[in-house]
Formats: sequence, C-alpha cells, structure tokens
Amino acid sequence: MLKMYVELIKTRFFNEKGQGMVEYGLILALVAVGAMVAFGNLGDGIVAKLTQVTGQLTGP
Repeated sequence: MLKMYVELIKTRFFNEKGQGMVEYGLILALVAVGAMVAFGNLGDGIVAKLTQVTGQLTGP
C-alpha cells in the first residue's frame, strides 16, 4: 500500500508533460518583450527623423 502512495506522489510531482509548453511560452514571452523594446526604440527614431524633416521643410 505504501509503495502505491509513493508511486502516486512521484507521478504527481515529477510529471514533465507540460514542460515543453512552458518552455515555448517563456521563449515566446521573451521574443515579445524584445520586439516591444525594439519597436519602441525604432518608433522614437522615426518620430525624431520626421520632426527633423518637417523642420527643414518649413524652413526658418
């Protein structure tokens, strides 16, 4: 009977079926955060360049 409980506990706590999904989720989250940072910096650069072009077109 004790052996059955030990096996039950092992299967409950050492189940690795969802490990792959968790790893894919973490990688996806990391890529999403990287994309947000990259697009945020790219957006700031585009705004600065458009402001510079607008300033040159309107002239002094």
